[in-house]
Amino acid sequence: MITGRNHHSVGFGVISEQSTGFPGYNSIIAKDKATIGRILLDNGYATSWFGKDHNTPAFEASAIGPFDQWPTGLGFEYFYGFVGGDANQWEPNLFRNTTQIYPFLGKPVGTWNLVTAMADDAIDWMNRLNQVDPSKPFFCYYVPGATHAPHHPTKEWVDKIHDLHLFDKGWNAVREQIFENQKRLGVIPANTQIEPWPTNVIKNWEDCTPQEQKLYIKQVEVFAAFEAYNDHEIGRVIQAVEDMGKLDNTLIIYINGDNGTSAEGGPLGTPNEVAFFNGVSVPVDVQMKWYDVWGTEATYNHMSAGWSWAFDTPFTWFKQNASRLGGIRQNMCVSWPGHIKDQGALREQFMHVIDVVPTLLEVSGIPAPETVDGIPQKPIEGTSFAYTFDAKNAKAPSKHTTQYFEMFGQWALYHNGWMLSTEVNRAPWEAFGAANPDPLNNQILQLYNLDQDFSQSQDLAGKYPDKVKELKKMFIAEGKKYQVFPMDASVAARIVAPRPNITAGRTEFVYTKPMIGLPQGDSPFLLDSSYTITAEIEVPEGGAEGMILTSGGRFAGYGFYLLKGKPVFLWNLIDLKRIKWEGPDALTPGKHTLEFDFKYDGLGVATLAFNNMSGLGRGGVGTLKVDGKEVARQTMEHTLPMILQWDESFDIGSDTLTGVNDEDYQPPFPLTAKLDKLTIKVDRPKLTPEDIKKLEAGMQQAADTK
Repeated sequence: MITGRNHHSVGFGVISEQSTGFPGYNSIIAKDKATIGRILLDNGYATSWFGKDHNTPAFEASAIGPFDQWPTGLGFEYFYGFVGGDANQWEPNLFRNTTQIYPFLGKPVGTWNLVTAMADDAIDWMNRLNQVDPSKPFFCYYVPGATHAPHHPTKEWVDKIHDLHLFDKGWNAVREQIFENQKRLGVIPANTQIEPWPTNVIKNWEDCTPQEQKLYIKQVEVFAAFEAYNDHEIGRVIQAVEDMGKLDNTLIIYINGDNGTSAEGGPLGTPNEVAFFNGVSVPVDVQMKWYDVWGTEATYNHMSAGWSWAFDTPFTWFKQNASRLGGIRQNMCVSWPGHIKDQGALREQFMHVIDVVPTLLEVSGIPAPETVDGIPQKPIEGTSFAYTFDAKNAKAPSKHTTQYFEMFGQWALYHNGWMLSTEVNRAPWEAFGAANPDPLNNQILQLYNLDQDFSQSQDLAGKYPDKVKELKKMFIAEGKKYQVFPMDASVAARIVAPRPNITAGRTEFVYTKPMIGLPQGDSPFLLDSSYTITAEIEVPEGGAEGMILTSGGRFAGYGFYLLKGKPVFLWNLIDLKRIKWEGPDALTPGKHTLEFDFKYDGLGVATLAFNNMSGLGRGGVGTLKVDGKEVARQTMEHTLPMILQWDESFDIGSDTLTGVNDEDYQPPFPLTAKLDKLTIKVDRPKLTPEDIKKLEAGMQQAADTK
């Protein structure tokens, strides 16, 4: 979107949290591929970025930078938003430029929300610019967290949607209604067909229990409220442009969606998306505990995939399924009142998000730079769609004739109306098994003529085998050209795969001062390992309390703290269970050494090299000691295998954003003892020759079976 190049070309074949060392997957935008922000900045524009920044590598997101991959380092003079894939909209990890800010502190719960706050900030930025220099052109990249999970609308919008009763008849009926509306509006061809409801993936609405139906309606109403709320706030931003008298000469490109609709809530939905990314599906009866607070600060919620399937009508499948239109097709509206006269008209040419940058360059009369900072630039890979703005080109052939797609080993190739697609072999929630070892060839290939089959529902592979071979050959050529290879079909495994960062190779971490805001990608990784945390503190007269160390928050994480003077270590297991080690006595005044030691009973992340996840999420024994004396010991049957709450940080001496246990304390919960030294030692499992032999045998057996 921001470079005009394919995602593998700029290192984002996968999100940064799953990055690997190969050029197409390292999550680093190289200096020879300048962003639209930088190009426009160099040509006199004021540039800004609001909302989601999922382009800063997770291993460069800390307060010490480097900042060249942050928005301000990529050519956007002003940034107001969050770093990462999603954020708690009530209490986000929010930044202004590269400084973390907390504007929600002290506000009553439920009264501050990022969806409104970022609109306010964007309006303020535009107004300040207009008042100081009304002649200066501007570029605003506006990227809300909606409708990505968590779905966090205000109560006002939840009530509005609930009162409409849009979803009471269930997802089958909603799908049919959407389909009929699309045909009536003329946004899909009249002869479009839709495939039968996929009962092998999602059950029919009538087969859901009354309790399930009640929960699923709540989930989707909150999702729809989030969308409506966000749309309203975007309307305020556009209104501000009109109020400045600049709407006629402002090009607005509005793309709404989340790739395809996300199914990362799984078939049941979830009150906590962090559970999904740790491979846990929360039963409906357990989810009902959060029914009355769904979408509030108490949840990190996502809806059932049944609604996601319905919302992708007339296409099938979801976000992550790169071979299906339901996973890659988005709606787009373009407004430029003083220049586009064919208002309200439909355009059906093939376009791709990499076409946005060349379109902006064409309409602004700015050529793509040959060099930036003395670095020769790689060619723009997209194709301008500015030609479609003219009514005489309404039916002109698409100028973007060939485009590949790939994600997690599922792939497709579009060429002049034809689309070669791999058959979907994994639903998005099936992310934790062994990966397809040969995603290029170990596939069933399907062929579609999209010029005649808008919904990609009529497979012609058997009828045109030569076309299948031709398009596969083209995909391989495109893949080589744009850094797609080597393809990797693993999903969850890549979350915990080793990658370069400031903790890589280190086994001991020492801290002597309070510190907050260190992101997960730059802090010690304790999962799937043994570890020892030692805190040397001095308790004042009258006792002490407060947070010594925490990472994560309300939806997953751990904390080491003093509660009414007693030492506590607590694991929050995705807000479903909390395991606590607590000393029996309050600490006396003076110096003390507190230690939490965990012995992990598993092989760890090393098993991933053998396409095997058995080393992850195993149990172990935790022991809490005070001044060398054991005061608490218990066994954890299971541990978190993948990830803590990603938008919460590693904090020492206090707790930012949400806490790991609301029943014990409320942030910031500052430590009132003096911290002399905090030491973390991580002992990662090492495979024995016998372990390796067994894993190799298992990998060979799996390959033989396939």
